[in-house]
Amino acid sequence: MNDAILFSVDEGMARLTLNRPARLNAFNADLAHAWRDATAEATGRGDVKAILLDAAGPAFCAGGDVVEMATVMGSGAEITALAEVINSGIRSLTESAIPVVVAAHGTTAGGGLGILLSSDYAVVGSRSKLGSLYANIGLTPDLSVSAQLAQAVGQRRALQLVLQDRLLSAAEAVEWGLVAEAVEGADAAVEAELVRARAEEVARFWLAGAADAYGQAKRLVRSRPERTFVEQLSEEARSIGAALETPDAQARVAAFAAASAKKAG
Repeated sequence: MNDAILFSVDEGMARLTLNRPARLNAFNADLAHAWRDATAEATGRGDVKAILLDAAGPAFCAGGDVVEMATVMGSGAEITALAEVINSGIRSLTESAIPVVVAAHGTTAGGGLGILLSSDYAVVGSRSKLGSLYANIGLTPDLSVSAQLAQAVGQRRALQLVLQDRLLSAAEAVEWGLVAEAVEGADAAVEAELVRARAEEVARFWLAGAADAYGQAKRLVRSRPERTFVEQLSEEARSIGAALETPDAQARVAAFAAASAKKAG
């Protein structure tokens, strides 16, 4: 890992902070490899039960670093290879049984939208703007945008976003179901801190509850497209049975039963 991503773990919560603020956290080779390594570590550790993504500076993520595309990365093959590195990190998050919350203050655009979509719960600021904008520079969606955007907002709205020079407002993003909630602050800097604080609240809520059950619920929903309806029913049945065998579930079920019996008596 390198300074392009800040990584820490505190009481079960892994925090990954995109750290190229001068470039609006746009992905270059350093950030791509740091992202792959940090997501692999966060999802591979047994002590991590929730993941928080955030970013340094005035924006969450502007996608790929277009300046470096023009001056450093000289070929389409290099861009493809770099996208595959970032995709590895996206898969680490989406295929894990660990819920992910993102604090996406400021602007999220291009591939940054794919990073946001790799979370399971998104918090933005009231001043936030979100969009595709790939076609503005003659490029096509990557980093899971075409794979996840339509699932999140529906095909027609996804097409509206990728076929127009458009940035959604925070209110529109909430209305579309692209993000869970928008937080308002007195100014942009205060708002960014409030967005981070709210996202951490969400992560701590998971950790304070049945963290493993939340993780398995995320896994069931995320992995549904891989199965037929009948297969999904079987996987749900298997999963709830496995959950009931855990000490946490047994204690919670017993406590619920005892409370119900007390009320009945």
